[in-house]
Amino acid sequence: MPHSDLGLLHDLRALSIMLEERNVTRAAGRFHLSQSSMSRTLQRLRALFGDELLVRTGGEYELTPRAREMQRELAQLLPRLERLVAGQGFDPSTASGVVRIIATDYTITTLGPHLLPKLFLAAPDLEVRVQQRDEGAFADLERGRADIAMSVLQPAAPLRWEQLFTDDVVCVVDRDHPVRDRFALADYAEARHVVVTLVHGEQPMIERWLQEFGHNRTAAVRVASFSSAFAALPGTTLLTTMPRRMAERQVAAHPWARLVEAPEEFDAFPYGMVWHARLESDPMHSWLRRMIRAAAEEMTSGGPRD
Repeated sequence: MPHSDLGLLHDLRALSIMLEERNVTRAAGRFHLSQSSMSRTLQRLRALFGDELLVRTGGEYELTPRAREMQRELAQLLPRLERLVAGQGFDPSTASGVVRIIATDYTITTLGPHLLPKLFLAAPDLEVRVQQRDEGAFADLERGRADIAMSVLQPAAPLRWEQLFTDDVVCVVDRDHPVRDRFALADYAEARHVVVTLVHGEQPMIERWLQEFGHNRTAAVRVASFSSAFAALPGTTLLTTMPRRMAERQVAAHPWARLVEAPEEFDAFPYGMVWHARLESDPMHSWLRRMIRAAAEEMTSGGPRD
């Protein structure tokens, strides 16, 4: 790497400490620089980014909006840049920084117990940040705002998708609901629904299946997560539709609820992980994907946390 690039990496390390300390003198001490050298570093970075980054208020500094955004990004990028410069692989036991995973509560409830404890035990200084999935998930991957997303949807290049397991959907109703063991498609379409707003206010997979058979459905309630859908069901004829693994766990915790099979026209679906092609060979990301694969295998094989 050219010297100028190494100098920039040095300055970015210094900036990360300044943003954390919000004090040039303390940051200089931590970075083993004189205060005047740290001040010159700050001036170079202000000129480079066209932003004040730190604004003095009394004896301390406040971060500008741009600096707050950069602080989040630097926590993720600096460890990777340092590994690149050093030519080293990824050692989870000494890794720091932030891993950002986009997932619904379905993923956290079912896959999470097999994954999150193992990530902590393997990489105790690595922060795992789970972000709620929404319609901006794939854009966040493309812009580097997230590392991996869990999804039924299979995106186009440059994003990559890998299947982890399959599941199917079931309906959940109040135990006194008049339906028996399975909803016929016509009855399902005529019912009032509690819809989980995964993407653009809908559950795209369910809507697509209904449209294929010339139906749509009417929402009585829209909620942001599968677990919160249960709040609308007691004492009503409403129904909600969700993956079987999620429904079985939730019904076990809500004795007033019961499972009903979804229309037989609804298929099983593949569930996978999505990442950007630029991270394909990144050592940390390769390790993370291996951990997720292992967690999915343990879950589907009925491992200790299932």
